[in-house]
Amino acid sequence: MLHIAWSETYAHPLPEGHRFPMEKYNLIPQQLLHEGSISSENLFCPTPISDADILSTHDAAYWQRLKQLELSPREMRATGFPHDAKLIMRECIISQGTLDCARLALLHGIAMNTSGGTHHAFRARGEGFCLLNDIAIAANVLLRDGLAQRILIIDLDVHQGNGTAEIFSDESRVFTFSMHCEGNYPLQKARSSLDVGMPPFTDTVTFLQLLQLHLPRILDTFKPDFAFYLSGVDILETDKLGRLRVTRAGCKARDRFVFESLKALGIPVCVSMGGGYSHRLSDIVEAHCNTFRLAQEIYF
Repeated sequence: MLHIAWSETYAHPLPEGHRFPMEKYNLIPQQLLHEGSISSENLFCPTPISDADILSTHDAAYWQRLKQLELSPREMRATGFPHDAKLIMRECIISQGTLDCARLALLHGIAMNTSGGTHHAFRARGEGFCLLNDIAIAANVLLRDGLAQRILIIDLDVHQGNGTAEIFSDESRVFTFSMHCEGNYPLQKARSSLDVGMPPFTDTVTFLQLLQLHLPRILDTFKPDFAFYLSGVDILETDKLGRLRVTRAGCKARDRFVFESLKALGIPVCVSMGGGYSHRLSDIVEAHCNTFRLAQEIYF
């Protein structure tokens, strides 16, 4: 059975006019339930993550200041979110959702969080709508607890996973692979194990060719025993922030290639949703839902 983390806290209300589409976090499971792709049995609600697990990745002083709402106005502006206690709780629940999904993936081959992919969170600071790095936390806990030895992070969000790259810059057991639009946020890129920076307006064919070139090579040479997949849909041609030209069918083909490549080698995968900022909310939700539909089709 496909296990999916979801909580009402994922759709934390933001001030009117805020550009981050929080509504998608409720609409994704609603659509999947409505069409019969999943049932309520597929969904589980995470609890907040422990301080000990957060501190496997994040600086203690940063975490203390974050949970006490003591970040400066400048630090808060860098995250793009107005901070309150409910927002910090949301981050804790999202991070536990990804950690739960990682453990479930070890048992079932795949598990998915309807949120997460907060790859702009660094060890000691947040930025770009990211406060805690859910994938980095989960990866470090798996390593700490001996549940994985070689972890691949496949980051196919349109923005480079700069926080994730920084966190694992000196960790040989984690390979960070980021395909992103080079002429996009963040202005200052970090250094991943492999960065594939694409020029603005890269189309579907080129995107898929690059993915099909690099991912098999990484799997063959690094030989991971676990994978995290950040399946952002801000690569879409309809995205107002992405600057790539990938079609919805191309985005679906991307997901299929990742899933089939990992499944063929018996590599468990934990999936986080990442970004999506199309003008029409329905475009975002449909593209994300395709990722869940493919997981059901390929794994179950």
